[in-house]
Amino acid sequence: MTALEPPARPRRAGWATRLVASRRFQTFCARVPGLRRIARRDGEALFDLVAGFVHSQVLWAVVELRLAHRLFEASQSAEALARGTGIPAARMAALCDAAVALGLFCKRHGTYSLARRGAAMLGVPGLEAMVSHHSVLYRDLSDPLGVLRGEETELARFWPYVFGAAAAEAPDVAARYSRLMTESQALVAEETLSRVDLSGASEVLDVGGGAGAFLAALGARHSGPHLHLFDLPAVAPAAARTFAEAGLSARARITPGSFRDDRLPEGADTVTLVRVLYDHADETVLALLRAVHTALPEGGRLIVSEPMTGGAAPHRAGDAYFAFYCMAMRTGRARSPEEIVALLRRAGFGRIRDAGTTRPFVTHVLDARK
Repeated sequence: MTALEPPARPRRAGWATRLVASRRFQTFCARVPGLRRIARRDGEALFDLVAGFVHSQVLWAVVELRLAHRLFEASQSAEALARGTGIPAARMAALCDAAVALGLFCKRHGTYSLARRGAAMLGVPGLEAMVSHHSVLYRDLSDPLGVLRGEETELARFWPYVFGAAAAEAPDVAARYSRLMTESQALVAEETLSRVDLSGASEVLDVGGGAGAFLAALGARHSGPHLHLFDLPAVAPAAARTFAEAGLSARARITPGSFRDDRLPEGADTVTLVRVLYDHADETVLALLRAVHTALPEGGRLIVSEPMTGGAAPHRAGDAYFAFYCMAMRTGRARSPEEIVALLRRAGFGRIRDAGTTRPFVTHVLDARK
């Protein structure tokens, strides 16, 4: 329940729930042909939940050892894949068999090759970088109750920029953040720009734009808008390199600053907040949205793009992943579209359109007008 939802009246589990929870009923279902299939499907789904952490570690090992890249070149045996890794061939075979079971690899005559899902992993920008980074999250989630109670986490130390401008002035921290965000931003930019048309914008101000990956994608897609990035001084050099490499330096400018401490630049008719709000608490988000509203001209446009929860209809990406990721970060939270719309209205935005998403595990887009 959130502050935006009325409290629900407690009620006892219904008779059907109590029946399914009965051990005797489960045994009966396992014996009846028509019900056996349902019981097996539920059992397999529950086992997947139990084994999910192990599955994620198989994926992590595959990524860390760059096995998908090696199999992209040619199919190989476990013995060949084990060379130079320090892993015995028999255990490499166990890892590869696990990858086969998870749909990442194929196995034929003792050799392994990439399955469709494994090949797709190579084609998703930033996915491998995120998997590697998840070792930090996994260590935190070894104590999920600690995360739920708000105790100190390693992930919060990985992302110190969210605590304010002063915390992110260390160049190594800024470089680490920018590199990961740049690698994972391509897919977010692709999904966002497929949901909203920014070709008619005069100037787009990307607040918290990091190394400029989103604006670079926008500039590559549309030749009209001027590009303006606002973010911490420590990430400005990386953004300048991004624009130079994309041939966009003449169209792009960078204003160093913190939206917590500094006034947002004015002059843009469109502002984008891409994976920004879920890093911060409600009061910070509301202050930022009000600052954006002030900076925009009448009729100006705000695009919010980030992973969101399902609200009244929780879904796996938002509620079983991003919500816990944000909890481990200890500064923000994943919100439903309805919650963000409510914050937008409090900030003064009147016309708000839910542009939706085709990939909720990537992002969800809202389009608001002043």
